[in-house]
Amino acid sequence: MHTTTNPQRIGHWVDNQPFAGTSERAAPVTDPATGAVTREVALAHEGDARAVIEAAAAAFPAWRDTSLAKRTAIVFRFRELLNARKEELAAIITAEHGKVLSDALGEVTRGQEVVEFACGMPHLLKGAFSENVSTGVDVHSVRRPLGVVGIIAPFNFPAMVPMWFFPLAVAAGNTVVLKPSEKAPSAALWLAELWAEAGLPAGVFNVLQGDKVAVDEVLTHKTVKAVSFVGSTPVAQYVYATATAHGKRVQALGGAKNHAVVLPDADLDTAADALVGAGFGSAGERCMAISAVVAVGDVADDLVGRIAERARALRTGDGTRGCDMGPLVTAAHRDRVAGYVDRAEAEGATLVVDGREVTADGAPDGFWLGPTLVDHVTTDMSCYTDEIFGPVLSVLRVDTYDEALDLVNANPFGNGTALFTNDGGAARRFNNEVEVGMVGINVPIPVPTAYYSFGGWKNSLFGDSHAHGTEGVHFFTRGKVVTTRWRTPAEGGVDLGFPQNV
Repeated sequence: MHTTTNPQRIGHWVDNQPFAGTSERAAPVTDPATGAVTREVALAHEGDARAVIEAAAAAFPAWRDTSLAKRTAIVFRFRELLNARKEELAAIITAEHGKVLSDALGEVTRGQEVVEFACGMPHLLKGAFSENVSTGVDVHSVRRPLGVVGIIAPFNFPAMVPMWFFPLAVAAGNTVVLKPSEKAPSAALWLAELWAEAGLPAGVFNVLQGDKVAVDEVLTHKTVKAVSFVGSTPVAQYVYATATAHGKRVQALGGAKNHAVVLPDADLDTAADALVGAGFGSAGERCMAISAVVAVGDVADDLVGRIAERARALRTGDGTRGCDMGPLVTAAHRDRVAGYVDRAEAEGATLVVDGREVTADGAPDGFWLGPTLVDHVTTDMSCYTDEIFGPVLSVLRVDTYDEALDLVNANPFGNGTALFTNDGGAARRFNNEVEVGMVGINVPIPVPTAYYSFGGWKNSLFGDSHAHGTEGVHFFTRGKVVTTRWRTPAEGGVDLGFPQNV
């Protein structure tokens, strides 16, 4: 790894302008395709973090009281600017995460779906009204914003995951503190500048750079009312426990071990195409990536052969060169994933395609690991028990549908799953019986559209609310019910009886 001389420092964003902070700590930001340190990112201390959070708190009352018409007009202008300039954001993502440009552009496009959904906030916040529920008494309900909300985002989707949350939070009248991953910090600043250009008032959208110090301040600061998090399960558990202990509303999306069950009647070419895309897209660094293929009956040999043929044809390299798959995000992560391949081989699995031997189209110091296909995996092997978060696709073999279902349901994660079949009855049964939050039928990555909600079951979610959709709107608001009666002086008098609807 080599370092740019005097690398540019990436700071925070407060009150619609850059904020350097006073912390002297910083972390390197690398280009995964070259291994070079291109910039460094500020790591906030407690004082910096509090300054960012307090700016958001100061902006909340005025933004809460801004009309829905004005708020949604700004969100719509943000949507238009994002649509016109999304290629810029995609290039930033590729430079810091490593995913190929087409994948980065897809990430931005999927995030923009939530921005578009948030443009309908006047409708989404509509309450109910009941007239004359009792004589001369009316009741109506409203949804009100919470205040300051914190968003802690992962490295693998530096634009899309924050956009699962902040469009709804902002449109509903909250102010936001976004803590991006220190591995991919620049997309958040680009989005903040776009908000300012769209006319968002100062202090409504803020960016706090940092590590655990910044995270802990978001989780414990008294003015932060809610926290949205996406990341690994151990960190999600920590975020949930810490934030709820400090009285905050939390949605913490954790890790995954997503299975794809392939039944004997499935179209194997269709399944193989889908599994290669779902397993190796974005170098497997997706919380919805398929990492475990469950081959049912006698299809395994044929299916493995078709997957291997496609995996070997993939071109791994620099995401700007039109390759199929880019590097992993850091050298340490690449080495960690390669270690799982080493252990799979030592534990008796069969390496059908070995990504450790890849010849990449890129700089020699890039963080390369090619598509890896591991067959004859069993449930006690570490490549199955752990979330690898890399381009490693494991194949497990079972004899029956019931064995496949039991295998999926026994896993502690319940994020996403897929079934490949041409049998509608089997698909209907799988939908009913599988204990997973998001299900795809012949769809390998069943990420819901913005007007549905994203989230898993079991150890893939901590908290009651999923991301975006109606659940997202409810997460960033709280309900209030108002009962009204206008009485004349002649109707006065003390009544100690319990009120009745008459």
